[in-house]
Amino acid sequence: MSTSSADEEVASPPPAGAGTATISVPERADPSLEGDHERMSHIVLEGFRPADGEFVPAGTSVVESLVTGTPVRALCGKVWVPSRDPKRYPLCPTCKEIATRQGWRVPAG
Repeated sequence: MSTSSADEEVASPPPAGAGTATISVPERADPSLEGDHERMSHIVLEGFRPADGEFVPAGTSVVESLVTGTPVRALCGKVWVPSRDPKRYPLCPTCKEIATRQGWRVPAG
């Protein structure tokens, strides 16, 4: 899979005097997805909590998207406004692979 430069996220250095933290940003897949991604559930990174800090949002949450209609981005690169029960669909293999590589717990499915 290739990643276009438009999809890359660049981290900026912390402001002077700020503590340092290592943040691993998952690799985004090419949005021209293989298969029928409309009939799959996807993993959305809503944020993270560093060991010594408060929750840091990484984008629109799924709940916020449901209320406001703001699109979310899955780990695989799919952008959409959630409207269906994800438990009814199989887990996107690309999202699962990315999450597994990061060492995250992945839901069964």
